[in-house]
Amino acid sequence: MMNEDTLDPVHPNMIKVMRMRAIMVIVPVAVAAIVAEIAAPMPTGAFIAPVALLLLGFVVMMPRRRYRRLGYRLTRDRLRVVRGWWNRRDTVVPFGRVQHIDVNAEAIERLFGLATLVVHTAGTHNASVALPGLEHGEALAMRETIRAFIAEGEAG
Repeated sequence: MMNEDTLDPVHPNMIKVMRMRAIMVIVPVAVAAIVAEIAAPMPTGAFIAPVALLLLGFVVMMPRRRYRRLGYRLTRDRLRVVRGWWNRRDTVVPFGRVQHIDVNAEAIERLFGLATLVVHTAGTHNASVALPGLEHGEALAMRETIRAFIAEGEAG
C-alpha cells in the first residue's frame, strides 16, 4: 500500500502547457521592449536585457518548478490536490461532498493531449477544485472512478 502522503505527478506535458501560457504573456512585453529599444535614445540592451531575463525566468525556469509542486492522490473516499510554489495549497475533496465533475481542455491543453479535472462540491468556499495536467483519457477515467466511488458510497 502506498503512503498517504505520496503524491502522483501530473503528466510531464504540463510543463509545455505552462511554458506556452508564459510565452503568450511575455510576447507582448518583448514586442514593446523591441519598440522601446529602437525608439528610445538609451544604451543598447536597456530594454531587451530585462525582458530576456523575464523570458528566461517565466518560460524556462518557473514552469518546471511549478510542475514539481503539483500533484494529487486519489483514494477510495477523496481526492487530494497539492499545488503551489510561493503559496502552497493542499486541498482534500471528500467524495461525499461532490456535486458534479467536469473535464475541461483548453486549446493549449488539447495541443499536448491534456485536460483539467474539475470537481465541484457543496458549499461556497473553494467549491471547485481543479486538477490540471492530466492526460485527457486519464481525466475521463478519473471522473468515472470518482462517480463509481460516489455511487458505491450511496449504495453502501
